[in-house]
Amino acid sequence: MLRPSLLLACAMTLSACGGGTPLVGQPQLTPSLMSDEHLAMVSSDMPMSLGPLNTGASLWSGTRNSLLGDRRAMQRGDILTVVISINDRAEFSNSSGQSRTASQDMSVGALLGLPERAAEVLHGGATLNPGIQLDSSSNFNGTGSVSRNERLTLRVAATVIGTLPNGALEIIGSQEIRVNNEIRELTVTGFVRTADINRQNEVSYDRIASARISYGGRGPISVAQSPRYGQQIIDRIAPF
Repeated sequence: MLRPSLLLACAMTLSACGGGTPLVGQPQLTPSLMSDEHLAMVSSDMPMSLGPLNTGASLWSGTRNSLLGDRRAMQRGDILTVVISINDRAEFSNSSGQSRTASQDMSVGALLGLPERAAEVLHGGATLNPGIQLDSSSNFNGTGSVSRNERLTLRVAATVIGTLPNGALEIIGSQEIRVNNEIRELTVTGFVRTADINRQNEVSYDRIASARISYGGRGPISVAQSPRYGQQIIDRIAPF
């Protein structure tokens, strides 16, 4: 059986050899090759021409690469910038109240001589009068409030991965940033009209139809902020 001093020495040796390296390795970034964006760019169509190519002494060219050519995203494989600037604030306050009081009283003064006969049988001065007496009262008060404040400002490059029959562009964009051992992930998907893309080849998030924006992280910090598996199971099966 090892002595406590020997165990302490072994622990110090392992700590020195580790050089401060965490036991759990760094989370790996998602490979960009063979992703939806990569496949859209490698299989993109030929560059779109805005008009016939003028030759001769003219300085004007109708191609997208010309001085005044339209460089906005228009086809599969093109890249555009999605500007995300969310500053939402909502406050709700509700109050409700309800009160009700009811009373019912019914007497049996005479009923085929039954009250007199019952008085001879009942003891202690009990009678059939009143026959039925009911009283009820209920009171309800409810108050609820919701306060929410969200702010997010980000920019991400998205790739056109398809074109719909109506001309709308299907886009998808992803961004991963690793800081120390934590990875911050940003994903944007949706559909964009070419008319909503400005001359700087940018589109605002509120111009994206069916927008799906996800911003989160993965790594030891995210794991530490999540409840353990046992606690999650208990929260699901606990009846109270």
